[in-house]
Amino acid sequence: KSQQNNNNYNLLNPFEETRGAKMVALTAEKQDHNLLSRMAAGDGHGENSAYFDGWKAYEENPFHPIDRPDGVIQMGLAENQLCGDLMRKWVLEHPEASICTAEGVNQFSDIAIFQDYHGLPEFRQAVAKFMEKTRNNKVKFDPDRIVMSGGATGAHETVAFCLANPGDGFLVPTPYYPGFDRDLRWRTGVNLVPVTCHSSNGFKITVEALDAAYENARVPVKGLLITNPSNPLGTTLDRDCLKSLVKFTNDKGIHLIADEIYAATTFGESEFISVAEVIEEIPDCNRDLIHIVYSLSKDMGLPGLRIGIIYSYNNRVVQIARKMSSFGLVSSQTQHLIAKMLSDKDFVDEFIRKSKLRLAERHAELTTGLDGLGIGWLKAGAGLFIWMDLRNLLKTATFDSEMELWRVIVHKVKLNVSPGGSCHCHEPGWFRVCFANMDHQTMETALERIRVFTSQIEEESLKLTKQMAKKKKCWQSSLRLSFKDTRRFEEGFFSPHSPVPPSPLVRAQI
Repeated sequence: KSQQNNNNYNLLNPFEETRGAKMVALTAEKQDHNLLSRMAAGDGHGENSAYFDGWKAYEENPFHPIDRPDGVIQMGLAENQLCGDLMRKWVLEHPEASICTAEGVNQFSDIAIFQDYHGLPEFRQAVAKFMEKTRNNKVKFDPDRIVMSGGATGAHETVAFCLANPGDGFLVPTPYYPGFDRDLRWRTGVNLVPVTCHSSNGFKITVEALDAAYENARVPVKGLLITNPSNPLGTTLDRDCLKSLVKFTNDKGIHLIADEIYAATTFGESEFISVAEVIEEIPDCNRDLIHIVYSLSKDMGLPGLRIGIIYSYNNRVVQIARKMSSFGLVSSQTQHLIAKMLSDKDFVDEFIRKSKLRLAERHAELTTGLDGLGIGWLKAGAGLFIWMDLRNLLKTATFDSEMELWRVIVHKVKLNVSPGGSCHCHEPGWFRVCFANMDHQTMETALERIRVFTSQIEEESLKLTKQMAKKKKCWQSSLRLSFKDTRRFEEGFFSPHSPVPPSPLVRAQI
């Protein structure tokens, strides 16, 4: 009877039931904290971010043109899927590259046994040649300086372990890739010190901003981490800027870590210049302070193979990083396959050429569509994303307003994009939008959703202007979208001569 009364009470008092459940959960969590390490019990992984929340929204309701036409379209994943057909074709034509085929099985025993963590010599040689190719053969890379790791994530963490102690810091220009908060900080105890960059000059890195961040840092600064080409901006650093960064770090006696994982994703007139090329032009450069992180995840579209590379000019770092690599090696089977693939010069040349063309086409498709709707974006020509400007859609120039807009985009427009705040951008209203991880039809669907969204914003804004006295509900709460119509765009709808007015967006005043 007592149990029955309790059940009735809970039915009549749902808030009390919820509070009780929360208390039980908190008690269990407290017990877990006592049983687990501080790292396991903490939230240092950094998943309490809109960047990861958007992924969760996609995973719960992923878009499919037939099965889930109202699902979330993944535009938060920087993945290059535009040349998968080239990869499949090569693999089919070279079955001997795999030890799991009749043509390659004779090498199974040699590859499947224990391999030294230096990596297969042919793998390191092929990767070194590929890195030279992606830098227009203007620099040479020594295979003996190549250290492998489980993707760029593992490479960054290994470099952080080698260069800094817990509590030390790395300068990082903003906006930057949200995953750095996990990759460099979680297990190493290293801090990231933001270097504020501004939209007024295209978010370019300046020595003045570096000096300010260095002088105001509350922790010992051990290095500067740059991404070139930039994630999330899609921009590249010019020669003069790179020289100034090398000089700054050399003068301060701190390390320069260059993340160059998007080296081969430039298109149009954009030019990628590696820090490896620049230091050749600086006679007095202390090369012990220069390190490059690379991978095949972006340039080759192979993130699942987990091929990360550390290339350091510091002998001690190479030695220690190689020992640390035993915790995250690239499988010998993968090394064997990649060594064969990257040694095929004709394939590599054709892959890079077609990849750049396809990236340029997809970039043009997205940006032309946005231009037709009056939506701004940072002019850039590299990477697998654009930096979209929605500042004029914010109710107020705050990150609270940015998050409010982001929630509408994710949960109502059903597009997973990454808000600038998750990238540590200090100006609210910017969003990273990935474009290379989907097919053409999905991109058209995404653009159609944006068109519907902006049209309703304009309609609601006009209504609010006329009926402010009636205190009509704001568009954020009244927006109702339907994507059941899977019609493709009319030919040329988003061309430069689109019938849509060039700037239809009216800032929503609430």
